[in-house]
Amino acid sequence: MELSTTATPGPNGGRLNRSMVLGAALDLVDEHGLEALTMRRLGQALGRDPMSVYRHAANRKELLAGVAELVLEEVEVFEDDTHWQAQLRRMAHEMRRVCLRHPNVVPLLVTGPLSTPLGLRPAGTLRPLEQILKILIRAGFAPGDALHVYRAFYGFLYGHILNELQELIADPDENEALLRLGLHRLPLREFPHLRRLAPELLDYDGEQELDQGLDILLAGLGHQLADTTEAYT
Repeated sequence: MELSTTATPGPNGGRLNRSMVLGAALDLVDEHGLEALTMRRLGQALGRDPMSVYRHAANRKELLAGVAELVLEEVEVFEDDTHWQAQLRRMAHEMRRVCLRHPNVVPLLVTGPLSTPLGLRPAGTLRPLEQILKILIRAGFAPGDALHVYRAFYGFLYGHILNELQELIADPDENEALLRLGLHRLPLREFPHLRRLAPELLDYDGEQELDQGLDILLAGLGHQLADTTEAYT
């Protein structure tokens, strides 16, 4: 069920609407995390009786779905790029930008859809899927192959974003790479390569890592498309 767009009178004379409720919910999550988002706390943040929030979200699950939709609406769409690889690359960087802006929402974007059938998800959360399918099918991928590409693309992208967020929480007060990463605790005989890579692991550039991963992924997909095209010519 979608959030109501009808304005609701508040006890302080103001009126609530969907945009206000979701905006306040996102602010709570950004500042305090997903667990902080409750109807009661959201009502307090809005200066309203929590019961008034239920006029715009039937339950917390629906509210979280609305927050995910609101965040995904921040992802810019690039219709000017005509090449499918360039479009996917720009979409990946745009998604990374939005996720780094709202790191507390990332777990919701990654795992939230697992509990909701595709057709019951908010329309805004399905637009990235529709957009990528449009790009790929227009480029020449068969519909079924385009769906596989979408899964691989977002599997890689969300994996990268989760990894980058983990890298960002490394203790900045530790100066020695082995100590900062905790790799000094690993036996040298069992993990020689991982220990020796400590400086490289520490010198992490999220944007560069994303581009390197996209180079590999998009090159492979390009070969797949070329092989498919040749098979039908």
